[in-house]
Amino acid sequence: MKEALLYKKLDNNKVKCNVCQVGCIVSDGKRGACRTRLNKDGIFYTLIYSKVSSIHADPIEKKPLYHFYPGTYCLSLGTLGCSFHCPGCQNWQISQSDVDLDQEIMTDVTPEESVRLIEESGCKGISWTYNEPSIWFEYTLDGARLAKEKGLYTVYVTNGYMTIEALDTIGPYLDAFRVDIKGFSRESYKKITGLSKFEGILDVTARAKNKWGMHVEVITNVTPTINDSDQMLQSIASWIAGSLGPDVPWHVTRFHPYLDLSHIPPTPIETLERAREIGTKEGLNFVYIGNVSGHPGEDTYCPGCKMMIIKRDGFCISEYHIKDGACKFCRKVISGRF
Repeated sequence: MKEALLYKKLDNNKVKCNVCQVGCIVSDGKRGACRTRLNKDGIFYTLIYSKVSSIHADPIEKKPLYHFYPGTYCLSLGTLGCSFHCPGCQNWQISQSDVDLDQEIMTDVTPEESVRLIEESGCKGISWTYNEPSIWFEYTLDGARLAKEKGLYTVYVTNGYMTIEALDTIGPYLDAFRVDIKGFSRESYKKITGLSKFEGILDVTARAKNKWGMHVEVITNVTPTINDSDQMLQSIASWIAGSLGPDVPWHVTRFHPYLDLSHIPPTPIETLERAREIGTKEGLNFVYIGNVSGHPGEDTYCPGCKMMIIKRDGFCISEYHIKDGACKFCRKVISGRF
């Protein structure tokens, strides 16, 4: 166990967790809602520091990040647990895992070892992903500090439900913030995540970009009957354009039936194409269709001359027409890090 970083001591040996927006008040001997943090005698501990369930060298496009050093690989790590309990989670085996019962799937990887593995694998950076990265906040903070010292990039693939305090603590050490905006109403968030309050996610995401200068990309898994209405999609696109800027990429991805949402059919491709049209009408320059292999909506087009400047085949890049951060055809600067 390692003492948690962000918590407040209360009377009667209680503590208040300040990592995520749930804000658990935890009695002595009990755990927070995520089950990964324990109050022992009024001291709050994380139970998963350096506990890794998944580790791979992934293409950055898999996150998905399309405007952040395309074609590079990042060392990707996950642990156990999550601040959400999404009924259709694709990674439920780790995100909804029992920390006590599933220790056998865990490997100890210190922050120092993770940085060494980045360099040995030929990766250009590190990504905390597969489950919510702020769940092991202390570990990702230590790893991010070390990675930045080595000139490596750092990525959070996140649900955005961390507190402002957590964001501001790790902010100086994070380069990219790939965030889920799962809907734009409390009703939709309740159905998708089990928690209804989503407004804080918007505040954290805007702060990641506007205060800390992180590269931000947004993903919405478009789920039939829950968040696929024109009004919902327009609200998300309008918020991105107004609060983050028209050059922030929006990935609208295809839902596939899974777990407790197995009764919902896959998203029609026509719905995703409509979402792309809605995003474009709201002023977004880069709207991508995801989970539909071979669709032209995976490719990047210059907002100036409209030429295709990055062609993707799944997670691989087959054509690349950006030079010095600009379109090779018309020299318009393309937003991102290239």
